[in-house]
Amino acid sequence: MTTWTMAPEAFDSPDAGVLRREYYDEVASRYWKRPATAGEIDQGLTGDGVEQLTPPTGQFVVGRYGGRAAACGGVLMLDAERAELTRVFLRPAFRGRQGAGLLLAALEDAARGLGARRMVLNTRLDLIEARKLYLRHGYAEIPAYCSGPYMEVWYGKALCPGAAGSRGAQA
Repeated sequence: MTTWTMAPEAFDSPDAGVLRREYYDEVASRYWKRPATAGEIDQGLTGDGVEQLTPPTGQFVVGRYGGRAAACGGVLMLDAERAELTRVFLRPAFRGRQGAGLLLAALEDAARGLGARRMVLNTRLDLIEARKLYLRHGYAEIPAYCSGPYMEVWYGKALCPGAAGSRGAQA
């Protein structure tokens, strides 16, 4: 049986770099309702703050399915008790294989490890699948905690201490 593994990884590793580009390509293309160009992807990734996704300010996680890079996400500490979920992405070929829930669990574990007691996130209304995923995993809509041009809905979830999720599972 094929197995998912989720582990911290440098945001600039070759696999993380490819996943980050695919993430940005998907969200930008959906927003603009046309394929994003390589230049637009480069511009979007420039100065995006990903370097903060390293301890003690955050963590970047890469998920592998059968050893193949298939998913990524990050957590960013906003203050002593709140972490922000960011850059959550599963390659389309790996969706529907239980990886999203495992990725969220790994990211929540990483946030707990950094001292977070609450996870928050923002997203766009058109990212329906992501919004459904968050609701399925205990996130609830909250008032805006930040603002920006691509932020339309905000979610939050209390992180129970010691409620570690599974870092690997049979799928």
